[in-house]
Amino acid sequence: MYKVNVADRQTTLELDRARIKEAVRLVLDDSGLKKATIGVAVVDDATIHELNRRYLEHDYPTDVLSFPLERGPSSLEGEVVVSADTALRSAADYGWPAVDELLLYIIHGTLHLVG
Repeated sequence: MYKVNVADRQTTLELDRARIKEAVRLVLDDSGLKKATIGVAVVDDATIHELNRRYLEHDYPTDVLSFPLERGPSSLEGEVVVSADTALRSAADYGWPAVDELLLYIIHGTLHLVG
C-alpha cells in the first residue's frame, strides 16, 4: 500500500496532482517495497534554497531534495521537495514543458529515497 501526499507551496506552475502521484507510485512499484508514505512538496526557489542551506549546508537553490524519514526492509517513509522555479528555468533551456521538468525532479527524488 502506498500513500502519496502532494503539497503545493508555490505559484509558478499549475500542478497535476494525479500525474505526480502516479509517477511516485510507479517508482515505488519498481522498488519492491510493500508499504510507503511519500510526501512531495512543490516549492519556490527561496524555500528550497533555505532547506538546502539548513540541511546540506549548500548556499544556493537546487532542483530536488530527498529526505528519508524511516526505512525498513519492505517499507519507506520520506519526503521529496522540488523547486517549480528551477523547473521553469531549466525547461526553457531544454525546450520542453516545465511540468515535465518538475516531474523529472520528483522521479529523481523518489529514486533517491528507494535507493
